[in-house]
Amino acid sequence: MKSVEMKAFGDIDVLEIVDRKVPTVGNHDVRVKLHFAGVNAAETYIRQGGYAFFKPELPYTPGFDGAGVIEEVGREVTDLKVGDRVFIASALSKNATGTYAEEIVVSADGVRKLPDNNSFEEGAALGIPATAAYRALFQRGFLKSNERVLIHGASGGVGTLAVQMAKAHGAYVIGTAGTKEGMRKVKENGADIVLNHRSDNYLEEIKSVDLVIEMLANVNLEKDLLVLNQRGRIIIVGNRGELTFNPRLTMEKEADIRGIAVWNATKDENEESLNEIQIMLEKGELHPEIGSIYSMENVREAQDDLVNKPSNGKMLLKV
Repeated sequence: MKSVEMKAFGDIDVLEIVDRKVPTVGNHDVRVKLHFAGVNAAETYIRQGGYAFFKPELPYTPGFDGAGVIEEVGREVTDLKVGDRVFIASALSKNATGTYAEEIVVSADGVRKLPDNNSFEEGAALGIPATAAYRALFQRGFLKSNERVLIHGASGGVGTLAVQMAKAHGAYVIGTAGTKEGMRKVKENGADIVLNHRSDNYLEEIKSVDLVIEMLANVNLEKDLLVLNQRGRIIIVGNRGELTFNPRLTMEKEADIRGIAVWNATKDENEESLNEIQIMLEKGELHPEIGSIYSMENVREAQDDLVNKPSNGKMLLKV
């Protein structure tokens, strides 16, 4: 089978297309013929080496997320069968051979059925973004129905799904984006209010919120505290630098500031998130925004564009 492989850590030129044998299926594994693979920022960090959460043995085929059809199941797998349409979220799986490939062998704990009303493209766009959104909102943010939630970067991969999940849960959603097209998409995804985060003092339009999903904490954290309700929560999903702020703001609000990383989820938390994501898909509540789609041969361009160009939806590889 054809796959992407890296034999060293480094720049995009370490990504090579190779032919290799289809991996053997273990008792608790399934083999999936992939249609699409999701491209995540984490995979660019792993490629460079030194990623805090994961450093693989080489040679290594990247990719945690994908979607396709099961072609083989292990002896101990009882809830999946050959022919099932599935999505793969293998970041915390016991075994996975990488989704940047025509086929993957992955432990069944990282695989869930994909409803017929969701495309393979949508299935491949779940994985890390969907589990991050669920973890931020519910496992760390403890969102309740009727609460007010501010979601920064609501047009991005995690933000889009967070908006849809929060609305399905009965929350009042305020989303931000930086372009007219992004703001339009956030509104279409169900946000009650949409703000342009490139405008000066845009948060002054908000009276108060109970929960903030923060994608760029080094820029927004102090401003978030100003609009947070008493005993509100701020969940940090993303950050790109340092900041200086007055901790007294947390004291005045008795605010909780929590970070998340999907890699820190327990086995039970990961199972919960994937099960709930599957339920939301079945109810028609989740529809990821699909962005640029690249061929496997253009994987270097895909990872370079992910880092250096604005995103208008989830980037995928057609494998």
